[in-house]
Order: sequence, then C-alpha cells, then structure tokens
Amino acid sequence: MLKSVKVRDYMTTDLVTFSPETDLFRAIDTLIEHRISGAPVVDGEGHLLGLLSESDCLKGILSGSYFEEAGGRVESVMTVVVETIDADADIIKAGEHFIQKHRRRLPVMDEGLLVGQISRRDILRAVKAYNHHGAPK
Repeated sequence: MLKSVKVRDYMTTDLVTFSPETDLFRAIDTLIEHRISGAPVVDGEGHLLGLLSESDCLKGILSGSYFEEAGGRVESVMTVVVETIDADADIIKAGEHFIQKHRRRLPVMDEGLLVGQISRRDILRAVKAYNHHGAPK
C-alpha cells in the first residue's frame, strides 16, 4: 500500500529559500552554512521563481570574474525552468521521477505555492517506515 502514501507525508517543509534580490555571495554563505547544495527562489507570496544551485553559483562567479564583476543577485544566475511535483502525488511517482530524471530533490507545490521539498532520502524513509509497519519483507 505504499502507493497510497503522499509526497506531503514525507516532504521537508522547513526550507532555506532565497528571494531573487538576495546577494549572490550571501546566498553562497547560506548554502555553505546549512550544508545544502541548492535552495528554491521564491517571491514574497511563496510562488516558486527558480532554484539556485551550487552549479549556478559557480557559473555566476566564474562568469563575473571573467568580466571582473563577480557577485550580483540570485536572479541573475538562478535556474528558472524547474521541475516540481504536487504535494498529493504518490511517493512512488516521486521515486520514479528521481530514477528517470536523475534528480536528487524536487520542490513540492500545492495550489501554485511552494510548500516543501521531497528528496530521494525522504522516499527511502517512506519505504523504511512502510516495511517496519507490517509490510511483507
């Protein structure tokens, strides 16, 4: 019955997020401090605008240093085409997406707003919980 488990049941809701106006070096400090490889970029109402990854930061720094203008704002380097998953999607769908698309995590949306993030580790927690509660082994 693992298919009846929803993404919302295992997603992380305490997210580090950035605004598009966040200074790039401040964002890098935050990623390092929290030991994360990326974070969603949202507007004041919680609408997902993009994602900022370590790779985006490196590209921004390297491009900026070439022109002797390292830095800038998150909006100038963030990824704007973002794959997401609905909070009511089943956990199996999320797991299949991770395998097929080689993703580590997906922003979780509910009625157009960012409400969390689901990762491969969260899927493993769901499977483990399912197996510890009487599922065939």
